[in-house]
Amino acid sequence: MILDKEKLRSNLDRVIWDIEEARLKRSEHLIVQLCVVAKYTDIENIKTLYNLGQRNFGENQVQQLEARSKELEELPLAWHMIGTLQKNKINKLIDLNPTLLQSLDSLDLAIELNKRLETKGKNMSALLQINSSGEKTKSGVKTEEALDIYKQIQESCPNINLKGVMTIGAHSKDEELIKKSFDTTYKIYESLQDSGATICSMGMSNDFKLAIECGSNMVRIGSALFKD
Repeated sequence: MILDKEKLRSNLDRVIWDIEEARLKRSEHLIVQLCVVAKYTDIENIKTLYNLGQRNFGENQVQQLEARSKELEELPLAWHMIGTLQKNKINKLIDLNPTLLQSLDSLDLAIELNKRLETKGKNMSALLQINSSGEKTKSGVKTEEALDIYKQIQESCPNINLKGVMTIGAHSKDEELIKKSFDTTYKIYESLQDSGATICSMGMSNDFKLAIECGSNMVRIGSALFKD
């Protein structure tokens, strides 16, 4: 569905207002980046958001990222891979040169990715995905292993430039449970700042305000922007 520019502007203004409000509750020094989740939306909407000043866009699938980045190659967009990366799609993703892989969800994947990056003589920036809610349906490393795995990747995968961590909040209507998953991730992020971590990506359309109040400095928002 293609939304008219005024509707998209209004949705974007509302999201930015909410980000700002949550940011100030946390700290006036916090800077929060918005990554627009572009899946399911029309190319025209991405162009409109670009014209409204948005630059970071995320896709869940490598083939979708490939199609979108080709269609919009004339625009200087920063593409993020935010969905599960299958090993058979690693080479394709490397060729697409994403700004950030937000979903590096295991040491095993990191080692394989590093091997292919080395072969191609390339580097990639990434976030370590943490399964902070412990839900079986979610990807990511266990919270108690996150620090060790982060440091192992830094030591053994020189072609991966780890920039921080990412999590998906607990799938629950219980705000305390969601908050706990964000607080847990933020504590890990804090511990990793000495190791160069600068990004704590937490929060989507339904919980980004809470995530920012817990310290998130990057949110991934789709449906809140594209509602009619």
